[in-house]
Amino acid sequence: MGLFVLLGFFALCVIIGVPVAFALGISAMAAFWFEGLPLMIGVQRIISGINVFSLMAIPFFIFAGELMFHGGIAARLVRFASAAVGAVRGGLGIVNVFSSMLFGGISGSAVADISALGSILIPVMKEKGYDADYAVNVTVTSSIAGIIIPPSHNMIIFAIAAGGGISISKLFLAGVLPGLLMCSCLAIAAYLVAVKRGYSAEVFPGWTALGLSFIGAIPGLFTAVIIVGGVLSGIFTVTESGAFGAIYAFIVTLLVYRTLTWENFRTAVLQSVRTTAMVMILIACAGAFAYMLTFYRVPDKTATLLTTLTDNPILILLMINIVLLILGMIMDMAALILICTPIFLPVAISLGIDPLQFGMILMVNLGLGLCTPPVGSCLFVGCAVGKLPMETAVRTIWPFYLAILAALIMITFVPAVSLTLPGLLG
Repeated sequence: MGLFVLLGFFALCVIIGVPVAFALGISAMAAFWFEGLPLMIGVQRIISGINVFSLMAIPFFIFAGELMFHGGIAARLVRFASAAVGAVRGGLGIVNVFSSMLFGGISGSAVADISALGSILIPVMKEKGYDADYAVNVTVTSSIAGIIIPPSHNMIIFAIAAGGGISISKLFLAGVLPGLLMCSCLAIAAYLVAVKRGYSAEVFPGWTALGLSFIGAIPGLFTAVIIVGGVLSGIFTVTESGAFGAIYAFIVTLLVYRTLTWENFRTAVLQSVRTTAMVMILIACAGAFAYMLTFYRVPDKTATLLTTLTDNPILILLMINIVLLILGMIMDMAALILICTPIFLPVAISLGIDPLQFGMILMVNLGLGLCTPPVGSCLFVGCAVGKLPMETAVRTIWPFYLAILAALIMITFVPAVSLTLPGLLG
C-alpha cells in the first residue's frame, strides 16, 4: 500500500502537470507520512541528495557548453565537418552527424547540440534541396551523441545514482566507442536515405580548405581535450576539469574567436543557472524518492519478478531495454537515470553485466527516448528549429531509429564495445 501511495502520488502529479522534480519530492514525502516516518528524515534525504562533491562538476560542464554554444564554436566545427565529409552523396546529412559528434563531445548536451547546430545546418540543408523532414530527423537523432560521447553531465548523474562507486573517468572512457558506433550507424542511415531520395553531393573544397578549417576548429576541439584528458591523466578531478573547461571556453570565445559579446555571455550565464537549478532540484528530490524505493525493496522485487518470468539473461536484458525505451518516451532523461539506476543496475550486475556497460545501455535507451514522441525534448526542439510539424518528422524518422537500435543491440550484447577502452586505459 505504501508503494502504491509513492507511485500513485508521483503519477498524479505528472498527469496534472507538476514538474517531475517536485513530483518526486511530493510523492516521497507522502510515502514518509503514510509510513509514519519523521518528515525531517525526508528533508534530510533531499538535502543529502545534492551534498555530493562530484555534483559540482555539473554546473561547470553546463556553463562551458553554453559558452561554446553562444560563442560561435559550433559554426567552426560545422565548417570543418563540411570540408571533411561533405563530398559524400547526401553529404550535408553526414556533415550533420559528424558535427554533432564533435560538438556533442564538447558540450555534453543533446539540446545544446540541436540548438547550436540545428540553427546553422537545417536552413542550409533546405537551401541545398534537402527535404525539411530529413534535415530535422538527422539533427534530432544525431544530437544524442552529446549524451554518450564524453564529457557528459548525465554520466555524472548516473555515477551518483549508482551509489558513487563507479569511476567517472572510466564512464567517460566507456562512452567513446559506443558514441562512435552510434554515429557511424546514423551516418550510414543518412547516406542510404540520401541515395534513395536522390540528394546530390557537395564539392570537395580541397585539402588546403580542409586544413584551414581544421586549424580554425582546433581551439574549440581542445576544450574536450582539457576536460576529458585532464580527468584521464589524473591532472584534474572531474570538478576541476569542468572548471578549467569553462575558463578555457570563455578565453577562446572572447580572445581567440572574438565572438562572445556581452549579451551572449549574459544569456549563457542565465541559461546555465536555470539548467543547473533544474538538475540540482531534480537530483535532490530523487534522493528521497530513491530512499523510499529501497525502503519498499523495489530493486529486489524487480529482480525477482524478472527472474521469475525467465532465467535467460538475453531475454531479461531485452525486457530491461524495452522498459527503458517506453519510459524514455514519457519522462525526462535525468529523472529516469535517478529512478531506474537503483532498480535495474542490481539486476544487470546479477546477470554479470559490468556497471560501465549498463551505464552505456541506459544512456542510449534514454537518449533515444529524447527523440521520440510524446515528450521527447530533442524532437520538440528540432521541429521548432526546423519549423516542421512533429507528426511530419515522425513519419519518416524510422530509418534513424533503426540505426540507433542497431547500435543499442551491439552495445547490449557485445561488452567489448563499452569495456575495451576502460580496460586498456583505466
